[in-house]
Amino acid sequence: MPESLIAVVTGAYRGLGLETCRQLAERGYRVVLTARREADGRAAAEGLRGWGLDVRFHVLDVTDATSVRTLADDLRNELGRIDCLINNAGIFPDPPPDSEASSIFAADLGTIRRGLETNALGPLLLCQALIPLMEGRGRVVNVSSGMGQLSEMNGCCPGYRLSKTALNAVTRILADELRGTGVKVNSVCPGWVRTEMGGAEAPLSVEEGARGIVWAATLPDDGPSGGFFRNGAAIAW
Repeated sequence: MPESLIAVVTGAYRGLGLETCRQLAERGYRVVLTARREADGRAAAEGLRGWGLDVRFHVLDVTDATSVRTLADDLRNELGRIDCLINNAGIFPDPPPDSEASSIFAADLGTIRRGLETNALGPLLLCQALIPLMEGRGRVVNVSSGMGQLSEMNGCCPGYRLSKTALNAVTRILADELRGTGVKVNSVCPGWVRTEMGGAEAPLSVEEGARGIVWAATLPDDGPSGGFFRNGAAIAW
């Protein structure tokens, strides 16, 4: 029987991250569920194990280089390798979109820096630390947003928008440098999903939103790399 593939999911104690863990584990993956909030993360992993799924927890703060290195060291020592990294952890640092405070003219640079630190630089740190554990073959999914599309860029919420545009650039740079290997790196917009960030009015369930993430995480060897996708279909940058 072939050895199970190993997936690491960040920011996974609730919402899209938790649902992504569930869907991957149901496909037979060994899942490492990570979260900054240790108690919530452990409870989430225990809940999935209660359904008979192979899920373990590891604490992780994506903005802390020491925390990222500790995760990489522990994965190397305990599992030897990984096959998939899903950079799901993220924040929406801006004031509500319908407020005057969300205008770029009112933007606080500290807010923008927080967005970049969590949503773009955190995933970059994780890719630097964990892609070597893929041993030349794996999948990286950067969970992005249509709000980061330059082709569709509108006003408001610069902290979030700039961070997701930067994350998309990270995807492109990594994919180019990994050409010729079996590692595929893609950005995915899950759509407007009913999560704490997306709100109750969003049209998509977490199950629906996670499907596009799982699609990119489970691409075949002839699948794409360096793209931006929603529901498995390419979208403009």
